[in-house]
Amino acid sequence: MHFSPEFWSIFSFLPLFVPSLRDPEYPSSTPNPPGGNGTEHDALWLAASPPKYPSPWMDGSGEWATAYKRAQAFVSQLTLLEKVNLTTGVGWQGEDCVGNTGEIPRLGFPALCLQDSPLGVRNADYVSAFPAGGSVAASFDREIWYQRGFEMGSEHRKKGVDVQLGPVVGPLGRSPEGGRNWEGFSPDPVLSGIAVAQSVRGIQDAGVIACTKHFIMNEQEHFRQVAEWNGYGYVFDEAISSNVDDVTMHELYLCKPFADAVRAGTGSIMCSYNQINNSYGCANSYTLNHLLKGELGFQGFVMSDWQAQHSGVSSSLAGLDMTMPGDTLFNTGYTFWGTNLTIAVVNGSVPMWRLDDMATRIMAAYYLVGRDEASVPVNFNSWTTDTFGYQHAFAKLDYGVVNEHVDVREEHGRTIRDHAARSTVLLKNTGNTLPLTGKEKFTAVFGEDADNNPWGPNGCSDRGCDNGTLAMGWGSGTSNFPYLVTPLTAIQNEVLFNGGIIQSETQNWAYSQIMSLAGQASTSIVFVNADSGEGYIGVDGNIGDRNNLTLWRNGEALIQNVTAYCNNTIVVIHSVGPVLLTPYYDNDNVTAILWAGLPGEQSGNSIADVLYGRVNPSAKLPFTFGRTREDYGTDILYDLNNGENAAQDDFVEGIFIDYRHFDRAGLDPIYEFGYGLSYSTFAYSGLQVEKHAVGPYMPTNGTTKAAPVLGNYSRDLADYQFPSNLSAVPFYIYPYLNSTDAADASDDPSYGSDDFIPEGARDGSPQPRVAAGGGPGGNPRLYDVFFTVRATIQNTGSVVGEEVGQLYVSLGGPNDPKVVLRNFNKLSIAPGASATFSADITRRDLSNWDPVQQNWVITSYPKTVFVGSSSRKLPLSQRLSI
Repeated sequence: MHFSPEFWSIFSFLPLFVPSLRDPEYPSSTPNPPGGNGTEHDALWLAASPPKYPSPWMDGSGEWATAYKRAQAFVSQLTLLEKVNLTTGVGWQGEDCVGNTGEIPRLGFPALCLQDSPLGVRNADYVSAFPAGGSVAASFDREIWYQRGFEMGSEHRKKGVDVQLGPVVGPLGRSPEGGRNWEGFSPDPVLSGIAVAQSVRGIQDAGVIACTKHFIMNEQEHFRQVAEWNGYGYVFDEAISSNVDDVTMHELYLCKPFADAVRAGTGSIMCSYNQINNSYGCANSYTLNHLLKGELGFQGFVMSDWQAQHSGVSSSLAGLDMTMPGDTLFNTGYTFWGTNLTIAVVNGSVPMWRLDDMATRIMAAYYLVGRDEASVPVNFNSWTTDTFGYQHAFAKLDYGVVNEHVDVREEHGRTIRDHAARSTVLLKNTGNTLPLTGKEKFTAVFGEDADNNPWGPNGCSDRGCDNGTLAMGWGSGTSNFPYLVTPLTAIQNEVLFNGGIIQSETQNWAYSQIMSLAGQASTSIVFVNADSGEGYIGVDGNIGDRNNLTLWRNGEALIQNVTAYCNNTIVVIHSVGPVLLTPYYDNDNVTAILWAGLPGEQSGNSIADVLYGRVNPSAKLPFTFGRTREDYGTDILYDLNNGENAAQDDFVEGIFIDYRHFDRAGLDPIYEFGYGLSYSTFAYSGLQVEKHAVGPYMPTNGTTKAAPVLGNYSRDLADYQFPSNLSAVPFYIYPYLNSTDAADASDDPSYGSDDFIPEGARDGSPQPRVAAGGGPGGNPRLYDVFFTVRATIQNTGSVVGEEVGQLYVSLGGPNDPKVVLRNFNKLSIAPGASATFSADITRRDLSNWDPVQQNWVITSYPKTVFVGSSSRKLPLSQRLSI
């Protein structure tokens, strides 16, 4: 067993964490240093993350008490080697899943299976392809998010998966060009927070551990991994650093989406590739120990992203609980943990209580979701869809049946169809062009996005191309399509059933054919798209992140060519996020526009349900459609700006992203956040605010109990040698030693030195509790309900419709956004009837983060509540008396 010299490394910390861009000594916005040389520093350039030790040990708070006791009882039975095996992956392509821990044969405990993705079971057959998170976010529907999570969790469970690597709220969506924004939900933290909480509950109610990711500030693909981007011709030695101030961290990225996931009981959280204030996400003691485990009271386990671990002892002490896939780099056989974690515990570099806490957190999550009752053996293989293959794919050992082709889809196609339709946003509908009847005189369908990928729906590995209709982005956040219903197929079925005429042209550059067909059509439907994905794949020069916000595959020209000859053109957009609509949205010949996102396997049927009126649109935009790229105020850092050192991505915009930025800058978007039309119309009236008696906010105080140590262990390295009767699988990660000499076993010349151990990192004595903490999700008093807001919504149209009533709050301060979303509810209302919108406002909804007190406060600025149909259409308002 050999070990990388990085094992004993720990990151050096600068003395200060940037407090806040709101502090008077810091400017609200300053440019990056010219040339990236750091000669002119803004408030965030080379920001630092302070050391926070020791790593908090779980205490079973919230709903974790029973699972915690069962986990402690289980871990108490384990040997040191078995605990190490539970926390360390076996290596890339070492077992059936994209990630597996070691097993514990003595207790009959199998290897844990960890599998992508946040929209279905990746690398498997007979599974469903669900709509992406960024698409279902538009539904503003808690039931859809829960049901989608439950059905995805059910499919993972029946394939033998223990941990679903999803849902996603990192990236949040700081910049619309971000490659993986579509895996998450929305750049609004409240919308994302409610969606992720419902998704976590659904997944875990199905009996699978949810792994919420990526923690935190993982907002672009460029420069996220050194080796990956060196392969693209860039030369640098450390991953990008996302630099953020304290207020922005709390109010935007941490204490809505991630706090909500923790409060919902997510069993796992995945730390990210990037650095946060120049400390790697999976060894950042401030974000993991202090923010996540201390302040948010996270009870589950922190898992590394694949190859995101860069150190051994330091990552252990900084709060990492499970390393994936276990090897330092894919298929090297080297490991930061495994053998070396065994040595580190024996020699005292990592205290036994820290290893016990890692194992307890993993097993507590296991019991919390009922894995001991829901578990089935893994029946698929990530590395082949063949029936027969190698259990150890990279080593090519143990050939046999590896894929049983178990069909786990049930009736999920029906709900996928419904969810995608109810997540389709109607942006424009001139003269009630929609819904169509199916009896239009001559229907013409245009665009490559309407038709099949010539290579088949799974013809591009991990969906790494933009051929045919776009139903999901690319990368590890994908699943295999069991089928893909194209828009052209569904519309043909509709028109033919009604005895109509339909023709198509699905080659975007066939100009003369497009113009000829458009000239004959009474109704033209044009399908266009824009794609993105994960950084290990590049498509048409877009390396993960989008290079621009324009339509792909000549989309604008396609629309121009059709509208030049047809005055009744409907545009359907399949995209990963905002695109620029300026060239055509106000064209009189464009009579309707729909944003259909990434709808999954039932794409064509879902859009046909909306086009032909079986589903009345009710979705609202989870982001803003701006007029220009520059209007968003944020962008991807496409070039290295710090020489060969870590690129410095300064989040100088603070909390002002998406609609918050548009409001502050006084920019008029084309379609604002929360906007969406219906085949019905709605009127708002009768705002009422009920105030509740609420006690004072009490910071958490006192101390924790001492760190529990579970079981005994030997300090004799002879007790941890590789078993003589075990035949080692090449490149497989084991907890055993191959020498009784620790330095030789670790292959580390600095073995024996503990000068790098941060002060207090091994202190298992009772520790002060974090004042802003106190339970899963933070201080429980943050969730006290201050007000209940009610309003009347009337359906003034002629058909039944659903309306999303949206509640916004103005916090009133000079550095606060104009309004921020705080709650919403979707109501189904018959024509002419009215329904009561009701939503609560909590203490958290009214609070700001105070970087001096390091706690939440309600400022003295006036607070106002608004209710309406979008962030810019808020007809009802009332001052709140606090």
